[in-house]
Amino acid sequence: MGFDVVAAVERAVDRDGAWRFVREYAEHFATPLGDGDGCAVDEAEERLGVRLPAAVREAYALFGRRTDLTSNQDELLPPDRLGLWDDVLVHRVENQGCAHWGVALSGDDPPVLVRPDLADKREERWEPFLDRFSLACVEMVLSESLFLEDGLTDWRELEDDGELTRVERAFAPLPAPGVGGSRWYANDDAVVRVVDGGLLMVRGRTPGALGAVLEAFPGDWLLS
Repeated sequence: MGFDVVAAVERAVDRDGAWRFVREYAEHFATPLGDGDGCAVDEAEERLGVRLPAAVREAYALFGRRTDLTSNQDELLPPDRLGLWDDVLVHRVENQGCAHWGVALSGDDPPVLVRPDLADKREERWEPFLDRFSLACVEMVLSESLFLEDGLTDWRELEDDGELTRVERAFAPLPAPGVGGSRWYANDDAVVRVVDGGLLMVRGRTPGALGAVLEAFPGDWLLS
């Protein structure tokens, strides 16, 4: 039986659904999760003197060591680098340090906040990002998989609005969080992201699946 990535994202309405999505997506679009792929955060809790939210503990226990799912572009911090900033747990950093992501230490699955790095530090604030940490993990795994250097991803500039219309006809809308104005699409064998500004990104489940997308949408693909 195939993997319905659209249905899997739709089921990610709570922590259990989010972790099920991560397991299934890793199995079909990357490498299956194994027993050694998680890590504990007890040391971080002892060092920081706080109890981390349940969703954070569960995520690290499931895939905290899987940098291929979490840290190809931006970085999910390992437990020994977790820290507090204005009572917010910083857990992820943009690849050039231009932003930090964090969660408040309240509730089992708290909202995720983002803090852009600004020239005027007095203007920096924690701003809303996504309303659940587990949902942010779904977005993270999808996004980071598009930067895997394993021959199953590619990207190029979107040619025009007409090409976007063709993408929308060829793939089902994927109800992933549209962070940064992104739009997501998928079928059983490929995930497509249209980034605000006109970047078209694709990950295939297999080399043949990726090749089918590139053939259907010919152009100046960066990695092909």
